[in-house]
Amino acid sequence: MTDITRMTIKETNEGIKSGEFSAKELTEETLKLIGKEDKDIHAYLCLDEAGALKTAKEVDALIKKGKEIDGISGVQIALKDNILFEGLHATAGSQILKDYRAAYDATVSKKLRDKKAIIIGKTNLDEFAMGSSTENSSFGPTRNPHDKSRVPGGSSGGSAAAVASGMATAALGTDTGGSIRQPGAFCGVVGLKPTYGAVSRFGLIALGSSLDQAGPITKTTEDAAIVFNAIRGIDPLDSTTSDGGYDEEELLNPDLKKIKELKVGIPEEYFVEGLNKDVGDAIESAIKSIEKLGLKTKRISLPHTKYALSVYYIVLPAEASTNLARYDGIRFGTREKHKNLLELYEENKGKGFGPEPKRRIILGTFALSAGYYDAYYDKAQRVRALIKEDFNKAFESVDVILTPTAPTTAFKLGEKTSNPLDMYLSDIFTIPANLAGVPAVSIPVKEHKGSLPIGFQLMGRHWREADILGIGQFYEKLQ
Repeated sequence: MTDITRMTIKETNEGIKSGEFSAKELTEETLKLIGKEDKDIHAYLCLDEAGALKTAKEVDALIKKGKEIDGISGVQIALKDNILFEGLHATAGSQILKDYRAAYDATVSKKLRDKKAIIIGKTNLDEFAMGSSTENSSFGPTRNPHDKSRVPGGSSGGSAAAVASGMATAALGTDTGGSIRQPGAFCGVVGLKPTYGAVSRFGLIALGSSLDQAGPITKTTEDAAIVFNAIRGIDPLDSTTSDGGYDEEELLNPDLKKIKELKVGIPEEYFVEGLNKDVGDAIESAIKSIEKLGLKTKRISLPHTKYALSVYYIVLPAEASTNLARYDGIRFGTREKHKNLLELYEENKGKGFGPEPKRRIILGTFALSAGYYDAYYDKAQRVRALIKEDFNKAFESVDVILTPTAPTTAFKLGEKTSNPLDMYLSDIFTIPANLAGVPAVSIPVKEHKGSLPIGFQLMGRHWREADILGIGQFYEKLQ
């Protein structure tokens, strides 16, 4: 049996097609590995063994009949537990949704289901995707497969840990301020945040509606392109989606000649005090490798980057407080006998939400309240427009922007839980891409010899995932 912990999507799919192994065999092996490894890592919140094996048998039956299957058919994919998949739990890592089962598929789930990808189960996350370490889950933390005393990053830490440990070939996460890319960097896997509007948000448990995007966490950049191609596109159920004018051939089979014509910008604001020396050195080696490919680099400036964190932590809590208002203990939550409506709200919201959601709901409600809206939320949106304009100006002279993904490597469990501001700084390099709506990918640095992974980030123009994924694919092939 092929080593399932090392197989890519293409290798998995081709192995199934060629008869080297069946989808059923591979699914059984994956489930066995989860049974062995996940006791320590805690990447999964629930498994769908029966559903996974059923889909695997369907894939095998199609191959036996000589039918063509999709490039993602038979591939084991995990879903972050804020993405709906009909019949499975969707807790968003919160006690208030601990008994909720999805009544329908998210659009991304339906697309994977239709292509006969095998959904293995739902992965752990910071509660309602609020966090940078997956320690805020009300079901317990996930551990980093590279060092189980450390965090896997967040909020998509379960998805990143599942892929890094071989317990899934690929996974879907959501990224509101770095929640795909930062855990990708910490766990040594690829994480792609698509352009805002490239992938439907229908069926995602909403956090920040102007920031959220679903995207892939994979072993290689090529795999990220395959999954992105499978889930992208216009959705009538999400009015923010667009077809983006994507070229499937360009996405899946990049041309090195065209990639070499791209110019890469290196923003000075991302190489500042606070950047870990090992991370800085690793990013410099990645820049040299990109130059070896034949791409030209140029130092640039994104002057309003320094305000991104402050802007994000006004805009995001404001949107979160609105989105989480629906969890009133009546439609969701454990409803018990109470004397009056106020007591019901206090009981369910008080016990249902953890400390981080409460903190952000209160902050967001305050920022939107009468007398404070103009001073905080309105001002934050104005500065957000300046951050977007920085990117527009930068993309007049460069095609792609290269930065560190995170300022440090994976930190110890419990190291930052007592200091929320220190935790928030983990996303300082990833937040600007969400505020601007541009695509961004984190790719593991190859030349790095340390025991903990380090990722570098590539950001591109709107709808130009092909540029950042193309550079990533050729970077990974460098000897």
